[in-house]
Amino acid sequence: MLYETFARKIWEILEKKYLTKNIETQLPLKRKFYCFQLKRGLSIDDQMNNYMKLLIDLINVDVVIEEEDKAVILLNSLPDEQYETFVLTLIYDNKTLKYSDVSSALINYEVRRKDKQSSSKSTSAEALSSSKREKGDHDRSKCRPGFMDLKKTSAPSTEN
Repeated sequence: MLYETFARKIWEILEKKYLTKNIETQLPLKRKFYCFQLKRGLSIDDQMNNYMKLLIDLINVDVVIEEEDKAVILLNSLPDEQYETFVLTLIYDNKTLKYSDVSSALINYEVRRKDKQSSSKSTSAEALSSSKREKGDHDRSKCRPGFMDLKKTSAPSTEN
C-alpha cells in the first residue's frame, strides 16, 4: 500500500514535469506531425514506428487528431516518385480515409513490392545462370566434334 502511494506520487511529479499539456509542449509535436516525411533509407516498418511514436506523444499531451488527418499526413509523407500510384489507387472512389486502412495497405504494398523485387532478382540470377550454362554447353559442343574426330582417328583398328 505504501509502495503504491509512493509510486503514484512519483508518477504525478514526472507527469507534471514532462507531460505538461500546454501549447508549449503541444506545438513542437504538432509541427513534427504536420511536417512528417519519409526518411531516405528507412524501411516502412521503421517509418511506421516513428509515426506511431509521434501519434502517442500527441495523445499523451491531449492533442486529438482526426482519423482522416492521420491517414492524409501518412500518405503525404511518402515520396511521389515511389508511391504516387499507390496513393491514387488508395484514395480512388473512397469518401473517407481511415488511418488503420492506410497503414495496413501501406504495409501490404511494401511486402508485395519487396517480394516482387526479390522475385525479379532471383529471375535475373536464374537467367544469368541459364545463359552461362547455355554458353558453356555451346562451347563444349564445339569441342565434341573434334573429340569425336580424334577418337575416330586414334582408335586402334580392329582389323586382323
